Amino acid sequence: MEQGTGAKLLLLLCVAHCRHSQADGPRDQESVIEVTNGGPWGDWAWPEMCPEGYFASGFSLKVEPVQGIPGDDTALNGIRLHCTRGGAQSVIESKSGRWGSWSEPMWCPNRSFLVAFALRVEPAVIPGDNTAANNLRFRCSDGTELEGPGLNWGEFGEWSNSCSKGVCGLQTKIEEPRGLRDDTALNDLRLFCCHT
Repeated sequence: MEQGTGAKLLLLLCVAHCRHSQADGPRDQESVIEVTNGGPWGDWAWPEMCPEGYFASGFSLKVEPVQGIPGDDTALNGIRLHCTRGGAQSVIESKSGRWGSWSEPMWCPNRSFLVAFALRVEPAVIPGDNTAANNLRFRCSDGTELEGPGLNWGEFGEWSNSCSKGVCGLQTKIEEPRGLRDDTALNDLRLFCCHT
């Protein structure tokens, strides 16, 4: 079996059948969308899902500002999805890094939902002060593109595939704090699509 295939299979089974504490039951899960330029460090945390019948229509980012020399930059540390259903809202978050502060939410217009994403990632520099993921773009179901208030190191990669209806969950890849060694915090992201 190809390396990583078993982990992805378990993840798909969990998303299809696991229950989030806020949900009434399992979601009609369609797919996992990913990008190819995520950072190499850290481990995948737990998946978090919007409650049943909710879809993500906004997001906010946890970003550490530029630290300067001799500081240790980590840039993007966390991602929250703002799930909505009618006038009701719920906020979900997978694991986040410890540094930075949360931005105000950015919302898709016209009651549209998040359907695809792209990550801005700084390539590994050895030796150097690595930051991995720096910023995030989302595409909404009405075609609007939203760019978060992250930092400018690195380049945006290609867009992920698109959800047919909307994003309903997320999972982050986070490097744990390393003490006096170089920290990168958030490295990569997966999103989950639901039909209902």
